[in-house]
Amino acid sequence: MNNVRTFVLLAGLVSLCVLAGQLLGGSQGLVYGLALGGLMSLGSYFFSDRLVLRMYGAKVVTAQEAPELYAMVDRLRQRAGLPMPKVAITPAEQPNAFATGRSPSHAVVAVTQGILKHMPTDELEGVLAHELAHVKNRDMLIATLAAVIAGALSNLPYMLMFGGGHDDEDTHPVARIALMLLAPIGAMILQFAISRQREFEADRVGAEIAGRPLSLASALRRLDRLSHEIPMNVSPAAATLAQVKPLAAYGSGMSSLFSTHPPTEARVQRLESMARLPA
Repeated sequence: MNNVRTFVLLAGLVSLCVLAGQLLGGSQGLVYGLALGGLMSLGSYFFSDRLVLRMYGAKVVTAQEAPELYAMVDRLRQRAGLPMPKVAITPAEQPNAFATGRSPSHAVVAVTQGILKHMPTDELEGVLAHELAHVKNRDMLIATLAAVIAGALSNLPYMLMFGGGHDDEDTHPVARIALMLLAPIGAMILQFAISRQREFEADRVGAEIAGRPLSLASALRRLDRLSHEIPMNVSPAAATLAQVKPLAAYGSGMSSLFSTHPPTEARVQRLESMARLPA
């Protein structure tokens, strides 16, 4: 299923670039758009993890630079039966974490500096196990591609506004305006559709890896509370990769209906139910 989703995302990116190229430059622009879409698709597949790390300002660290964190990831990945991922730290003060990469052998597990300050050891293990669950489930590629493509979608209005275009019979002014208005909405819907269910599944698998569902439940409550107290400066396109919505402090009310993350309390309730099941 993830292979099908990946194909759909890549095909959608190419189609959007072709459409934007045609609207900007007519028939010639269509050819350029096709070439650009193909390059962006290849770039998204092979380099999207680097792009996401750059969006978060994260830096890959070694076992010598972060021995305790590195050892914790190593211990948990062995329980999960995974190769050792790269470990990264972002300087953000808000406690949070994410995983990226196109496969388990090319995975990166990243945490913020804030989570190392505010999170007890057992809860941090639950958070890391959740991210390793994304790696084990092989869904971090689809999430990473979604982040990159959503960023491209969000930038289409600027591309159309300042691209210049050619006023010939191949251009469509009404379509240009419609795409300018609908591209950001398309970006939101794209990530909304992909993200929510994978978080529930990563909670379940992560709790199994760590062996303590309640520790992950407690960690989620802590992350949710601190996300409202400590803002994070990150692109909305990459925000969906975080374990708890990092922009929570900026949205409430109706905006929560379109959140890429399930309600934290719903996730906690599932983990608490899991903990009550007989071993």
